[in-house]
Amino acid sequence: MSTTISIHAILPETGFLRQPQVLTFVPISKSTLWRRVLAGTFPEPVKLSPRVTAWRAEDIRNWINEQDGSGPGLNQA
Repeated sequence: MSTTISIHAILPETGFLRQPQVLTFVPISKSTLWRRVLAGTFPEPVKLSPRVTAWRAEDIRNWINEQDGSGPGLNQA
């Protein structure tokens, strides 16, 4: 079974993901995540309230698809 399929089986179709959830699907460090957001190579989060930032599940799913499931940590079972 492909890792991409297993990721898509548990990654919600819609909704919002907080940073710890995003890092579950894209196992990189927090610093790398924010560096990529600032560089424009990772989807920008949405500010839901002054203290709550989240990513759209659709954006994360699309980003993973663009990486062909071969991003850091995505090729592990």
